[in-house]
Amino acid sequence: MAGVSWLHPSSSLTQTLLSTLCRRFTLPVVLRRFSPPPSTGRLFSSTNLDRHSLTPVKAMAKIGFSVKEDEVASPTDFQFEAPLKIVEYPDQLLRAKNKRISSFDDNLKKLVDEMFDVMYKTDGIGLSAPQVGINVQLMVFNPVGERGEGEEIVLINPRVTKYSKKQTLFNEGCLSFPGINADVVRPESVKIDARDINGARFGFSLSGLPARVFQHEFDHLQGILFFERMTEEVVESIRAQLQALEKKYEEKTGSQSPERIETRKRKKVASGFGKS
Repeated sequence: MAGVSWLHPSSSLTQTLLSTLCRRFTLPVVLRRFSPPPSTGRLFSSTNLDRHSLTPVKAMAKIGFSVKEDEVASPTDFQFEAPLKIVEYPDQLLRAKNKRISSFDDNLKKLVDEMFDVMYKTDGIGLSAPQVGINVQLMVFNPVGERGEGEEIVLINPRVTKYSKKQTLFNEGCLSFPGINADVVRPESVKIDARDINGARFGFSLSGLPARVFQHEFDHLQGILFFERMTEEVVESIRAQLQALEKKYEEKTGSQSPERIETRKRKKVASGFGKS
């Protein structure tokens, strides 16, 4: 893909990204173009994070995620046909285990290019690999949502090492839930450990809009869907839309929906990342 900028914390573009966001976004929809929440004015920043210094494994355990060693992806896990298509709820590919990436080759770069392509074509600003039917730990996003503008961010095998106690409420949407938008509470800032497109490991902090987009995509890598972050009252407000997606799935596949919102049991998910 022409013009791809593999993100690194030292990039000079990070100093102007959020000011660009403030000029461009008008719709209140996360993962589509929207007005960003208050931020420090920088993509990467020193934030008011939880001050406990933890390794990625201990931090993940603290906030409720599994810390078992992830299965490593094989070459067959990366097989795909272009153009990629968005996987919609309630397809169980959104719930499947996502494997750790250990091979940083041209096939991975091709997948990243194709993910950015479908993200832009569907008017998104973030996308995880399971959302295109590939169950590996990979996400891409560009908070500006325009090819050739802002930063194209690629995170592989990401882990959360810290998160802010301060939380914010915002109206989110998701490419896997077309037409559905609802309020979600999430930490305002997070500190992340990840690998880049070449396999180099690095850590950094995100706040404001980039932090929210990251958390939404990170949930996808954990098999968590955004309505599980909503209060029961908010879920009730979108229940009919979720049921419509379930019916659409049944009509398209000829199979029974693998999950139904009316029989959903309230379950605890990653307590440090918002209320379930």
